[in-house]
Amino acid sequence: MKSEEISMFLQERIGAKDFPSAVYLVAEKGEIVLQDALGFAVIEPEKIEARTDMIYDLASLTKPLVTGLLCAKLIETGEINLEDKISKFFSEFDTSEKRVITIGNLLTHTSGFAAWKPFYLITSFKSKIPNLIASEPLENPVNAKVVYSDLNFLCLGFLLEKIYGTPLDEIARRNIFELLNLQITSFNPPRRLRSKIAASEFGNYYEREICLGLGYNLQVHEWRDYKWWNESGCDIPNYGWRNYQIWADVHDANAWFLNGVSGHAGLFSNAFETFRIAQQFLPNSTKLLKPETCSLFRTNFTKGFNEARSIAFQLAETKDSTAGASLSKDSFGHLGFTGTSLWIDPQEERIFMLLTNRTHARELPFANINQTRRKFHELATKTLNRSEK
Repeated sequence: MKSEEISMFLQERIGAKDFPSAVYLVAEKGEIVLQDALGFAVIEPEKIEARTDMIYDLASLTKPLVTGLLCAKLIETGEINLEDKISKFFSEFDTSEKRVITIGNLLTHTSGFAAWKPFYLITSFKSKIPNLIASEPLENPVNAKVVYSDLNFLCLGFLLEKIYGTPLDEIARRNIFELLNLQITSFNPPRRLRSKIAASEFGNYYEREICLGLGYNLQVHEWRDYKWWNESGCDIPNYGWRNYQIWADVHDANAWFLNGVSGHAGLFSNAFETFRIAQQFLPNSTKLLKPETCSLFRTNFTKGFNEARSIAFQLAETKDSTAGASLSKDSFGHLGFTGTSLWIDPQEERIFMLLTNRTHARELPFANINQTRRKFHELATKTLNRSEK
């Protein structure tokens, strides 16, 4: 069932060119209550209308849905704990500045690392990224404040690979996707699914402009070059730039440099299967964790800091969070740069998902859709509450 009010509101935002398509899903106590698809998931180079089963580049939703979930499982089994120093696993972090950084710091973004770094322009060798992160000077003291950073979850992705002894996409497939019987959720979706995937930006010009502003020298290569390098298992020589429509490839450039698989971005899925992963964070619906482990996701580990963070999630009690005023304060959620979002209200056992591709067919700057996310939660909560009377 769709909500006319939500659908009309999102259609207005499509008309305002905030994003070309939107798919939403709202669930309560394990049941999907509201869902709809609007707009065109692909406008260039062809037009493809959005459907409720459309696959989106989930971007940073990868952080909680894969990396955070896998870390919670390892915490549950005692293989790691929040107090473990990252230097226990990677000796390059055993320096006076960084040996105090814990797994908990990485999971709550309190490590002190900078928010972002274009590693694809710094090295031609993917294997050097952990060393490069370890050599990065901290921008803040450890445990001083929350600074959301891709570097934290890049580290956690490498940590998972070290513990499991296998690539992250294989870890996720065996320990999440197959156990939940997910059919299309993956890193690097197969080309046969391309017509079912929402397109992203042309040429990744957003990051290009940032890098140019920082003084990096950018080269341009044809997509066939990258395809050959990837298929040959070669390291990509000084990245260059993707000068073509990004569609069915990960938008994030660091993740793409890592062959589409990383701890911070790279996951593709549709609303239905993302909903099934989201259920794993709630004690009454999880199949992958013990119910008591789910408390990790609603517990504020950064009390007194500038932002309320649990394991891999932001909490709704954070000032100006995109949860808005409608969700309980221990609700937890995450955003994806491509225009995706997921919020979970554990008190009401409600899941709110809004998938858009705001990076597609739009000139820079991309629209800030945080107010749209808050309004979506408000309208969805209002609809759910009305139906319960």
